[in-house]
Amino acid sequence: MEQRINFYEKGPNAIKTLFHTGAYLKKSPVEAKLQELVFFRVSQINGCAYCLDMHSKDARAHGETEQRLYGLSAWRETPYYTDRERAALAWAEAVTACHVPDDTYAMAKEQFSDEELVDLTLAITTINSWNRFNIAFPMPQVVGTYRVGQFG
Repeated sequence: MEQRINFYEKGPNAIKTLFHTGAYLKKSPVEAKLQELVFFRVSQINGCAYCLDMHSKDARAHGETEQRLYGLSAWRETPYYTDRERAALAWAEAVTACHVPDDTYAMAKEQFSDEELVDLTLAITTINSWNRFNIAFPMPQVVGTYRVGQFG
């Protein structure tokens, strides 16, 4: 694969906005462990190798288990996830697909306050943005090199 532009170097002001959003989400009432689970699932859907590496490591650092990470692509068929996590995963998949049915919204509203649902949606749209940058401008030489806490 031919090297594409390094979006960190060529678009630092654009990327800075995503880092600011990430800083906001660290203060969100939506728990970090759940955000990492969502980040990992959305990255699976989008096929973003760098983000899968990053968020599997960050999820483990927040106490996530291997079993739950391995089973995440089949979360509907496993007993490992709480109702809140299931609602977040269904919401993440629907928002990522740009189609949010009423029953998915109702499930999310049962588990999340209005503020939490807005923050969860921001987390989902942010990881989708990161995934798309990494897919449009891949840097395969850095996949697998992420260290927990590398970006603050």
